[in-house]
Amino acid sequence: MHTTNKLKGNIDTNVVIGGAVIILVIIGLVAAAIIFAKPKTAVQDGQNTQAVVASFICTGDRSIVAGFAEGKVAVQLSDGRAMLLLQTEAASGARFANEDGSIIFWNKGNTAFVTEGKETAAKETYSGCIVAAQAPEGWTPYANTSIGFSISHPAAYSTNAAYAYKALGEGKEIKGVSFVIPKEKTTGTNLSSDSFISVETLPTSSSCSANEFLGKGVKATTVTEGNATISVASSSDAAAGNRYDETVYSIPGTNPCVAVRYFIHSTAVGNYPEGTVKEFDRTALLAEFDQIRKTFVIGR
Repeated sequence: MHTTNKLKGNIDTNVVIGGAVIILVIIGLVAAAIIFAKPKTAVQDGQNTQAVVASFICTGDRSIVAGFAEGKVAVQLSDGRAMLLLQTEAASGARFANEDGSIIFWNKGNTAFVTEGKETAAKETYSGCIVAAQAPEGWTPYANTSIGFSISHPAAYSTNAAYAYKALGEGKEIKGVSFVIPKEKTTGTNLSSDSFISVETLPTSSSCSANEFLGKGVKATTVTEGNATISVASSSDAAAGNRYDETVYSIPGTNPCVAVRYFIHSTAVGNYPEGTVKEFDRTALLAEFDQIRKTFVIGR
């Protein structure tokens, strides 16, 4: 199951790390979150020094904006309701409830859900919620609860939730979700409209090395972004006037293994009548893909 949703708020951030692993500290609860994004928290030494605001994308085109302060949370639901809930005892994570316990907001790490109704009659009304990183104005947030991630992209990109990477051969497909560039980016250039950025998963991988997503003969290197180590692998191929460039970013040792792929398909300018096609702006496209990747969050 997946969902897209436009949020009413963004994470209130001021610690920029630009990498894949951050620590979210909410109401004294320390939780590891695997992320490529640039979130910010207002906490020090595991204690809140001021309110922490987070936006969550949920299933069913729903969203939550939550403002955490010591012992309470102000919740704004996408159906228009707003409420202040107090923290109560919980065996795991953080539990916030109204006076009669008929509305409960549960938070653990960078995930959340809401239940409504008392005791055995309680039902999840906001489920599969994953925190959303801050993104440029006008971008579209997306959450996929089967893989467990959120990401944001320019509104003109199209989403393919049935995507699978098939270049490794029959029986070796890698499932995921792709975000395909708009056709306007290709007009008058040698960039092909099937270029995309995707989020993919290899549930059985133990090392989660980026080269596993590209096949034999490709080597991965590690880079540091902020305080995180990321595995990176690239490959290029050309045939019949077509060029295929791919780069994969993964987080070593994570399970299930999830990665972000850049796939750029271009053609040879010399194959077109002179003056009709120009070389696409590779630097600008890679910069935009980088910006999308930095909004990627794995639900933990």
